[in-house]
Amino acid sequence: MIIILLKGIFVITCVFLILCVLLQSGKGGDVAAAFGGAGAQSAFGPRGAAKPLEKATVIAAILFMLLALIFSLPGFNGQSSVVREGAALPVSTPVPAPSPAASPAATPAASPVVSPSAAASPAGSPKGK
Repeated sequence: MIIILLKGIFVITCVFLILCVLLQSGKGGDVAAAFGGAGAQSAFGPRGAAKPLEKATVIAAILFMLLALIFSLPGFNGQSSVVREGAALPVSTPVPAPSPAASPAATPAASPVVSPSAAASPAGSPKGK
């Protein structure tokens, strides 16, 4: 039950974090700012009191990272490992298909019809014997 609750909080946090990031205005994010043409503005903008949207973004990002870390712990979801579960299943070995030369039904008997090219070939003619 707690896992379902945490996953619900995780999804809500993801959506809230996306909205917070998209609602924020850019801080001189044009091409000139990327190459140092932003003037006297520092890399993260002027220091001062953070706006409520920026605080919400930081809190949502921290909550997102903590929940993602919790979900990545082994055995948290009640499953220890996919590899161990797969190894517990009986392994069936594939049966190789019989080769056509091994089965007598697969080899064609002497055909009653002889093609003209086979009769005219020097390897098939008994002339040299």
